Amino acid sequence: MKQPKYQLRAEKGLTVFEFESEGPKGTIPKLIVFTETNLNGFYNLAFGDKDKRTGKINDKIISNNNDADKVFATVVSSIYAFTDKYPEAMVYATGSTLSRTRLYRMGITKYYDDVKKDFLIYGQKKDGWEAFELNEEYEGFAVIRKK
Repeated sequence: MKQPKYQLRAEKGLTVFEFESEGPKGTIPKLIVFTETNLNGFYNLAFGDKDKRTGKINDKIISNNNDADKVFATVVSSIYAFTDKYPEAMVYATGSTLSRTRLYRMGITKYYDDVKKDFLIYGQKKDGWEAFELNEEYEGFAVIRKK
């Protein structure tokens, strides 16, 4: 993706990334964490504001810092970095609310032509997984890097 994005900082294993959102509400620290699930090679992507007290992700806050496209591009760039190191990994993401899941779908749709060049993209419905289709509602999303 050739979208503007924030500078990422990552720990050595490339499973935790940090960056700062800049906008009218100031500088807001963000976290992206990839955690392996009980399925081997299947990772959950968690994303949200970094809680200044606990250092953990708060995925319930609505920052609304007028930089959603730049934030989305930054999260996507973390997926590229993660799958560069772990090329067999499947990365799963869903929103903490229905409206956030819808925002993720809108972001995938907006950048679909760029992302589909490098990733297989799947949508999760109640009855299972399917290849991602534009204008479909999904409960979650998964990507795997093309070889």
